[in-house]
This record gives sequence, structure tokens and C-alpha cells, in this order.
Amino acid sequence: MPDELKQRLASQLNDWNLVTVNGIERLMKDFTVPDFAAAMRLSDAIGNMAEEQMHHPAMLVEWGRVTVSWWTHIIGGLHMNDFVCAAKTDDLYSEQVYG
Repeated sequence: MPDELKQRLASQLNDWNLVTVNGIERLMKDFTVPDFAAAMRLSDAIGNMAEEQMHHPAMLVEWGRVTVSWWTHIIGGLHMNDFVCAAKTDDLYSEQVYG
């Protein structure tokens, strides 16, 4: 995916960062929640969506925070589906925390 397209798509997301980890570019974001139970509920919701999409992120679940990373393993970088799933993750967060 061309850098210009990645930047344009990333700019349409809410506070997602383009990061490189072990030479692989990904979308990454920390979601703040009130406690560990809320972090688990959010991670469960993201996991269910990921199963529906057949596309799975890396997640770190901690007290008060869930860190989510999207990238496409088979291509070793970003694909349009990563940006779609990032937007869906934002929607789930809004539903879990504010809904």
C-alpha cells in the first residue's frame, strides 16, 4: 500500500498511530476504560468482531487499558482491511464505554 494512501486513511481514523514493530508497519491505539472488567468486555467485543471479519489483531489487556494493533500478517504490513477493522474497533469502544 502506498505511503500516501496509508497516511490519508490513517488521518480518517480517530487517534490511531502508524507504528513499525519488528520491521512491520501496523495501526496501533490505546483505549482507556474504567477498570479491568471493562478492558475484558472491550477485548471480548473486539475479538468477536475480529472473528466475524476473519482478521485478528494483537491485543494487550491491562487494568484500565486495551492496546490494539492491526496489520495483515500474510503481507507483513497494512492492508485496507486493517483500516476498516480499526474503524470498527472505534465503534465498539464507543458502544462499550459510552453506549
